[in-house]
Amino acid sequence: MTVLAPPAVHADASTPPPLADGFGLTQVGTATGTATNFVITVTTGQVAGAHHIKIILPGDYNANPTKRYPVLYFLHGSPDDPVNQTYPALTTSKSMITVIPDGGHRGWYANWRDQNTALGPQNWENFHLDQVIPFIDANLRTIATKKGRAIAGISMGGFGALHYAQDRPELFSQTASLSGDIDLSADSMDLRLAAVATVTDALGAICASASGPDACDSAHDPYKPGVDSDALFGSLYPVFNADRMWNAVDPSTHMGKLADVGVSIYVGNGGGNPTDLEFWVEGASKHVKDHMDALRMPYYYVDYGNGSTWGTHCNGGHNGYCWQQDLVDYIPRLEKAFASVT
Repeated sequence: MTVLAPPAVHADASTPPPLADGFGLTQVGTATGTATNFVITVTTGQVAGAHHIKIILPGDYNANPTKRYPVLYFLHGSPDDPVNQTYPALTTSKSMITVIPDGGHRGWYANWRDQNTALGPQNWENFHLDQVIPFIDANLRTIATKKGRAIAGISMGGFGALHYAQDRPELFSQTASLSGDIDLSADSMDLRLAAVATVTDALGAICASASGPDACDSAHDPYKPGVDSDALFGSLYPVFNADRMWNAVDPSTHMGKLADVGVSIYVGNGGGNPTDLEFWVEGASKHVKDHMDALRMPYYYVDYGNGSTWGTHCNGGHNGYCWQQDLVDYIPRLEKAFASVT
């Protein structure tokens, strides 16, 4: 990975710093926000359309022009957008950079099997790992090593965080799932079906479990246009190995790939209500825990149940109140893990 020298210190402390195009990313429009909390928009040949990247810098970034910082890559859920990731814990860190790249409404942080749907190219993994990361390292004062990077995510992004860390463990020292869809094996057909529902625009089947705005408003359906159910990872049915792509990307059965990566998992129980997606992702998280136990791996695992002891507003459901508290717990732990490399 080529790392360029970062540009000179940005003189105007009231505006976002200029970033240079590169690594297949072209910026469009102008950055919005402040000097330390801003959003850029990029295009790439890997994924159709224009995409937001939110960047949060420590408050002392401009005041310490020789200091380098570790980076947390934070992956949003479906059908959300980096702009909406306003969790307070992400903005209070004084010791790391946070980067929130667009994962699409139903990109699933993967290179899709079918690149010829109405959606156009869908190589999300290439976009994030081969383009966004080196772009950030070239433009900002990062610690561009495994020890200086972490990846975490919510719901669909929880899957993405573990999946990316498993595919490229040399890039990340820490990974975390917050209510993640982290079991896509045949043991969790419900989560396979939920993923396929986003791809095919089966809105009625997934609106109650969506993490973004307007998900149940047909006039603002974020899953249009629907495409073939096999477009993401091929057939989801475990017959004659037809679901081999699902098995290949399933985090739960590949936890051994994270032997050299710190793993954190947060989940609730959805109040015991099967209509809340958290009810199902709790089972997925337990499967992951069982696999790590079988491998005798170290990990950090929190199941806060109905949320009664987890913050002030968490009800154990698949929602931002619980994820906000997850991050209140996770960010200081991550800062401590990063402390040895800063």
